[in-house]
Amino acid sequence: MIPFHDDNNIEVLIGTQPDLIKPLMPFDDQCCDFLADLSSILNVLPESKTYPEIMAFAFWCRKANITKIKSIYTDLDSRIGLGIVFHIAPSNVPINFAYSLVFGLLSGNANVVRVPFRLFPQVDVICSAINKVLANKKYQDIRNMISVIRYEYNDTITEDLSSNCDARVIWGGDDTIRKIRSFPIPVRGTDISFADRYSFCVIDSESIADLDQIKLIQLAEGFYNDTYLMDQNACSSPHLVVWAGHHKTETKKKFWDAVNDIVTKKYDLEAINSVDKYTLLCQNAIALEEISSLDRYKNYLYRQTIKELPANIDTFRGKCGYFFEYDANDINEISHIVNKKYQTLTYYGVDKQLLVDFVLKNRLLGIDRIVPIGKALDIGLIWDGIDVIRSLSRVVDVH
Repeated sequence: MIPFHDDNNIEVLIGTQPDLIKPLMPFDDQCCDFLADLSSILNVLPESKTYPEIMAFAFWCRKANITKIKSIYTDLDSRIGLGIVFHIAPSNVPINFAYSLVFGLLSGNANVVRVPFRLFPQVDVICSAINKVLANKKYQDIRNMISVIRYEYNDTITEDLSSNCDARVIWGGDDTIRKIRSFPIPVRGTDISFADRYSFCVIDSESIADLDQIKLIQLAEGFYNDTYLMDQNACSSPHLVVWAGHHKTETKKKFWDAVNDIVTKKYDLEAINSVDKYTLLCQNAIALEEISSLDRYKNYLYRQTIKELPANIDTFRGKCGYFFEYDANDINEISHIVNKKYQTLTYYGVDKQLLVDFVLKNRLLGIDRIVPIGKALDIGLIWDGIDVIRSLSRVVDVH
């Protein structure tokens, strides 16, 4: 049993102390049914509609999507979950804990999930929906496989939970991961870490020039979803936009004007974020000698053009609608910037095979995902190059 302290340092949002229950096979029917029912409840909750990321999670959990994902795994007949997985969710992305929980369930495991100590309404909405589904007697076994908890940074609690799990999934910055890794897990335990990453976007300018107004708005909305929904805090949200093709000046304006239209209609820019973004702008103006120009759309959108890409551009991040831009004659000319930090490459108007070749032929250490604009936040069971189902389950080797 994983120990919960009796001193009220832990707030239990879902479940109780999990016993070392028997694991399930990946994609167990009851788990899949549970996710389908959770999707249905989230879709009708009025509170869900306030948060696009909750609706996206509900859409991801729907029966058709889980069935589609399951069909990709054709070799799971001899696999079973590891036991209990302890998940440490990132502090700045409220919806992430839910995906991590689903990763553990679909792998066949019981799960203890630590949500951010900061109070996010999205966490409460999802936990309330999960509790409603678990009230169904049909999900008695699943109820014993889920504990969602909240506690302030506490090394003793984290160390205790780590020492009693069969696997640990850590989301966070490099320092956070190093600190949590210092707490040992059982000798046969498995550690999976999803560290801080950097992502960027490639757009073909000539493809933008050919867009009609409807398709332009759709593209701008996709870019908005990739970036503004998470204030660019998600690892997969781009900070740098690389422009390929000719006639860049006119088409860039066309694209950014469309993005700005979406942002001003949808985005709630808090005063503190506006101040932080402007402060970051001033800091980068001092630190980056390669900046050649700046375009501001009030406080909603900043564009800083880079005349030459420094190798450490990944250390300069955007926030709440702050982007660096670079004009490339050939995608291969930016290969020098790609290191292990790079996760997602979003694109529009560029042949995706060209981008695959860019990674493989340049033998790059980074870029784990290549997806169209609008799909940056679409999480999958292969994340950061890690197959979660296979990593959180074991093989019964039969001869």
